[in-house]
Parts: sequence; C-alpha cells; structure tokens
Amino acid sequence: MQKEKYYYDNGIVKMFAIATVVWGIVGMLVGVIIATQLFTPQLNLNQYLSFGRIRPLHTNAVIFAFVGNAIFMGVYHSLQRLLKARMFSDALSKIHFWGWQLIIVLAAITLPLGLTSSKEYAELEWPIDILITLIWVVFGWNMFGTIFKRREKHLYVAIWFYIATFVTVAVLHIVNSFALPVSIMKSYSWYAGVQDALVQWWYGHNAVAFFLTTPFLGLMYYYMPKMAQRPIYSYRLSILHFWALIFIYIWAGPHHLLYSSLPDWAQTLGVVFSIMLIAPSWGGMLNGLLTLRGAWDKVRDDVLLKFMVVGITCYGMATFEGPMLSLKSVNKIAHFTDWIVAHVHVGALGWNGFLTFAMLYYIVPKIFNTTLYSRKSANTHFWIATLGMIFYVVPMYVAGFNQGLMWQEFNESGQLVYGNFLETTVQILPMHWLRAFGGLLYLAGAIIMAINLVKTASQGSLNKNEEAEAFPMEKETKHAGEHWHRPIERKPVRLLIFSLIVILIGGLVEFVPMFLVKSNVKTISSVQPYTPLELEGRDIYIREGCNACHSQLVRPFRWETERFGQFAMSGEYVYDHPFLWGSKRTGPDLSRGGDKTNPRTLKYPDWHFLHMYNPRETSPRSIMPAYPWLYSQKLDYSNIEGKISAMRRLGTDYEEGYEQKAAQMIQDQAKEISDFIRDKGYDVDPSGGLQMEETEVIALIAYLSKLGSDIHPEEGITELIK
Repeated sequence: MQKEKYYYDNGIVKMFAIATVVWGIVGMLVGVIIATQLFTPQLNLNQYLSFGRIRPLHTNAVIFAFVGNAIFMGVYHSLQRLLKARMFSDALSKIHFWGWQLIIVLAAITLPLGLTSSKEYAELEWPIDILITLIWVVFGWNMFGTIFKRREKHLYVAIWFYIATFVTVAVLHIVNSFALPVSIMKSYSWYAGVQDALVQWWYGHNAVAFFLTTPFLGLMYYYMPKMAQRPIYSYRLSILHFWALIFIYIWAGPHHLLYSSLPDWAQTLGVVFSIMLIAPSWGGMLNGLLTLRGAWDKVRDDVLLKFMVVGITCYGMATFEGPMLSLKSVNKIAHFTDWIVAHVHVGALGWNGFLTFAMLYYIVPKIFNTTLYSRKSANTHFWIATLGMIFYVVPMYVAGFNQGLMWQEFNESGQLVYGNFLETTVQILPMHWLRAFGGLLYLAGAIIMAINLVKTASQGSLNKNEEAEAFPMEKETKHAGEHWHRPIERKPVRLLIFSLIVILIGGLVEFVPMFLVKSNVKTISSVQPYTPLELEGRDIYIREGCNACHSQLVRPFRWETERFGQFAMSGEYVYDHPFLWGSKRTGPDLSRGGDKTNPRTLKYPDWHFLHMYNPRETSPRSIMPAYPWLYSQKLDYSNIEGKISAMRRLGTDYEEGYEQKAAQMIQDQAKEISDFIRDKGYDVDPSGGLQMEETEVIALIAYLSKLGSDIHPEEGITELIK
C-alpha cells in the first residue's frame, strides 16, 4: 500500500492564534478596569463604560473570545495531526473563524449599549444566539467531516473530549437560550423564576464544564505528551476519566442555588454529584501530571512544561474546591462573596490561561518553521503571570472569608454587629487594590508573550500548507482480545450518540419534575404582576447590569432575614422573566427594597432619587457608580404593548385589554412617584427639557419600590401559600 500525500492547513491555526492573543489582551484589560472601578467609582466614566455594562463584556471576552479562540486554535492544529488529514473544508474553516469574530464584535458593541438578557455567561440577545448556533454547527460540520475522511482509524482520547464538547455545548446553548423576542434586540426568557434559575445554572455550571474544561482536557491529552515527549500515563484512566466526567458534571448545576427557593431535592442532587466530581476530575489531573513520571527534571528547564504543570495543578485545585463549596456548611459562608471570585479565577487564570500560553508557545514556532524567539522572555512571562495570579486570588480569598463572617456576626444583645452592609464593603477595599494589581501583572505577562510571539513569527515564515504523508485508513477489523472500548473509539457517530445520551440523563432528571410537578413552585396569592412602569423599570435595571452587584434572594438565615427581611419563596418569582437572583453581593440584597414593613430595608422614592444620582450623598464611602443619564434620558415605552403581550404569552396574569391601558398607566404611576419626590423638595435639571415623570429614573424607582412590597410576613407564610 502506497502512502498518500496531503497538507495540513496551518493558515487557519495562525488566524485563531492571532485572535487568541488579541482578544486575550482586550479581555484582561477590561478585567483590570472593572477591578479598579470597584474601589474607584469615578472610573465609571459614562453609561457605556459603567461597571454593570462592561462586567459582562469582560466575562464574554475572556471566555468566548480569548479561551474560545484558543480552543479552536488547538483543535484545528491537533485534530489534523491526530487524524492524518487536512480539515474537511477550508471554506468552512474560514466561515467558522470570521463568524466567531463577528459574534465577539457584536458582543463588544451590544453589551456596553445595555442590550443584554442578563443571564450569566449567556447575556447576548436572541439574534446573536442564533448566529452562535449557526457558527457552532459549522464548527461541528468541519470537525466531523475531517473525522470521516481520516487516515487514522483510532480516535485518540483528545477527540473524544472534542466530540463531547461539541454536542453538549449545542444542547446547553439551545435549551438555555429559549426566549420570546419583543424587538430586534430585546427578549424575555421563556422560563420564569425558580425554573429559569435551574435552567440558567444548569447551563452556567456546564458552560464552565464543557467550554472551559472538556476541550482543554482534550488539548491537555494532546499537548502534554507532545511537550514532554512521553506517552500519556494511562489509557484506561483516560476512558474512566472521560465517561465519568461527562456523566457526573451535567448534574451539578443546582449547587449554585443552595439555600434558595429551589426545591431541596434538586439542591441535594447538585451537592451529591458535585462531591462525586472530585474522582474523575482528579483522575484527569493525575493522568496529565503522571505523564511526566521520570521526567520532572525537564520541567525545571522547559518553560512550556512549567505552564502546563501549573495549569493542570490549578485545575486540580479548582475541581477540589468546587465540590467543597457545594457543601451547605461551606456554601452558606462563601456564596455571594469574593471567595467565589477567587475560586473562578483559579480556573480561569491558571487552568485556561496557563494552558493557552503553553499552546501558543508550542504552536507558533511549529507553524512558522522556527524556534521561540526568547525563552528568557517566556520564563519572565511565567513568573509574572504566576505572581499576578497569586496577588489576584489570595486577596479575594481573604476578602471572601471576611465578608462571609462579618455578615453573620451578632453582638451579645442579639443585634447585627455590621448591620450596615457598607461596613463590610469598606473593610475589604485593600483586598480589591491588591486584586487589581494582580490583574495588571497578569496582563503585563500576556503583553510580554504577544511581543515574543510576534518576534518569533517574524524570524520564520508561515508554513501555510504543511506537507505530510500517511497510509490510507485500513478497513475496520476487530482484533481478538482488544479492549472493549476500542470499537467505540473507531465509530465517531456512535461516540457522539453515546455522549449525547450520557449528558442528557442528568438534565432530564432535574428538569422533568421541575416543569411538570406544580408543587415544586408554590404560588402566593398576594404576589401581583409588574405594572407597565415597573416592567419598564425592570428592563432598565437589567440594561444597567444592577444584578451583577445586587442579589434578589434572601436565604433562610437569621443574619440575612435580620438584615434584608423575609426569606425568599418560590412563588414570589413567578413573573420574573428572567430571574435576577444574582451571584455576587457587592451591594446589599434588593429583593425586599420596597417592603415598607421592614425598617431595615425601608427606601422611599426620594431616597432612590438621590441615591441613583450620587450614591455617596446617601451612602458615604459607597463604591456604587452614579447614574446621571437616567435623569436626562426620556423613558421610551413605545413598545410597552408588545412587552405586555409577550409577558401574557409567557404566563403573566394580565387582564384582557391591559395593553391598551398600559401607556396611560405608565404616565399616571410616573406622575404619582414624581409628585411624591417633588413634595420632598427634589426635581430634575430643567435644562434637559424633560419633566421628572418622563425620565428613566422614575421607572427604575417604580421597579425598586415594588420589590418585596407584596410579600407580607405578618400575614404568615402558610396563609400566603396556596
């Protein structure tokens, strides 16, 4: 049999490598900016650069632009060599690349404009969601086309992870993105309240699992042996690692919702499977690290292996800490604090960042037929990035411990020691200074890498079509005594179907009872739908990203009910499309902000009016941004009829003909609130040409004043629940 000649496409690898470096620097720069805004609120320069709007820009830039392009760079580079075949279609490769960059650019435009669904890691609005789906299909088409024309019969373990990533991300994205469009860039989540929270964190946790973890595990299985020039430690361990990981991971999402109004059975499932995750996660970590058995002396001299070892170690740390955080005794202290920020960034900076840096240092010299321009510079990058990570995560751990313990401290007379939430915020500001410094170091390391890679490329020349040759794939034959898993590895469609079945089991077990058994979401008779003005105010709240800093979920702890009021019940969220429970408390919980029966949360419209314009006037030392544009921008409620119709279609109990009355109801309620504020001696600047009742701030105040106003603890919970 004669060998066939073929050519690897290194051009597409180069394109994704450039995008990885560029978007990485952009995402890290935005991260440094928002970290600095948390102790210097004056850096919220305008409405488009305020913390609430650019915080999702940072997460999307790092996750989908930096890490996403790194995944595609590594997959396109490794897949061709593992399969001994050029990518299926150069055209599909280019459509994938430019389509993905278009998605990133659209995110960079829409998020600062406040066009967001507000769902964590899924903020992009419905037209962009559709584009993501199409480009993901292009990626899968190109990948499977390459697999089908391969010259290597056996599918290496890295490809198993690529396949599982493709199918699971597709399922996650489609299910979580179900929404009812109201306009070209506005929609409401198809799910409400507790059900929306379950779907979102099933997606959110597994976006981390199947976008930030499984593809990188596949890349680890390819690049670690290549860099170490040693075979992977254990084939059998890789099989166990793969199937156990993708089966168990999908169940763990509810651990983000512990002590919430999610039913206990769902929370317990999340905890149990989170603890089980330690085994396959550490199995993968050990499989990577033990590949270096007998060759640890190489790590001292090889900067690529240094990045890989620290990255894999961070993966092990994060995947041990995650299950520990799912224990209720730990979660009640850590949740909503900076501890979670530290946990997330151990994975992001260490696992994803360091593996990406190692891949770039490996791939760029290879495809440009040269050697790395400066090993010394790469070593400098390693140590600066490592120090940056330490300066980032250690202060956040300290801040998180302080927050969690200060929030629950009572004095001898049974009163909260830190009853004013701002006291805990001010206490941890030095930790935020150190966090920003750590982020700046990490960014500096990435810039050093970029310069090194540019000089590396300039001293070589791109081998765009790298020549290779291999024998055609032999006809499949089953060998006596071969491992039982071998036939699965030779059948990509079978591997795809089995992976799909395995990841669907956990989701179905959690979703079916939650959506079909009514007792999982108990209704409350006093809870009323949002008025048209409150609905417009809620949309402004989402636009400004207020839920990034303020939770709307009071947990059933004495220190929370004393501070914020009645604990959360599932029935109070039935009209929330989407839910807004939040995942971090930079500011106090707002779910009882309109409860006039609770003196701790008592806030009247005039207080909100002053607070939004200058938070330092009502709350000295506050780090909250000011929102002066809300006082000069006219409330646009031209689409209120469409919004009311959409909410009714989603199950909101609006009476027939409500749409026709909505505009007048907005005017009437806005005037009532504005008159109350004027009676207190406040008004908007008349130079803007607007009356107070016409401004956006009045709609936001209406929404904030509604929160918790129809939950009355004195009536008794048993009387509220039908």
